[in-house]
Amino acid sequence: MIMDKRNQLRQLESEIESDKSLPLQESNLVFGEGNIDARVMFIGEAPGSTEDLQRRPFVGRGGQLLNKILTEIGWKREDVYITNIVKRRPPDNRDPLPEEIIVYQPYLTKQIEIINPKIIATLGRFAMNYFIPTAKISRDQGKIFRVGRRLMMPIYHPAAALRATNVMKDFKASFSKLIKAVAKADELLSKQ
Repeated sequence: MIMDKRNQLRQLESEIESDKSLPLQESNLVFGEGNIDARVMFIGEAPGSTEDLQRRPFVGRGGQLLNKILTEIGWKREDVYITNIVKRRPPDNRDPLPEEIIVYQPYLTKQIEIINPKIIATLGRFAMNYFIPTAKISRDQGKIFRVGRRLMMPIYHPAAALRATNVMKDFKASFSKLIKAVAKADELLSKQ
């Protein structure tokens, strides 16, 4: 019998928790949360300090902005799935290292396969470059790309939007484009 998504996710979370070879063991596992049948999956780079404490993705200032924008476009946080590439917090809020991203990659791949979203919305350049290494966030944010059998839209990281007015403007505009992309996802994905 095929396991349902919830059980598959629990098993995957348990695998990550028990894999002591993964880096950043000094911090808590922040697996991901949301609608397991979401059409949109948001992927950031790594948890921050608030996320580490609460063991939930995007719950600090950046997460509060994400929640606010979701509400403004008529969605709820519970409508989408939210996670990060690296599942544990790097110390001193530093960027994840390439080797950390590589070792967490198989787990993220499985998580994406289980959720099976139509669109992956990457938050920030690290998540964007995970899927499209040659992309540039300032040039490519808000654009739709096809990655395998899914669509991908890079969006500025909420923390970057909090730091700069022009980034905030683009950040908000990307969510308007995301709504349109969701509405046309099946049509866009059916094209070769």
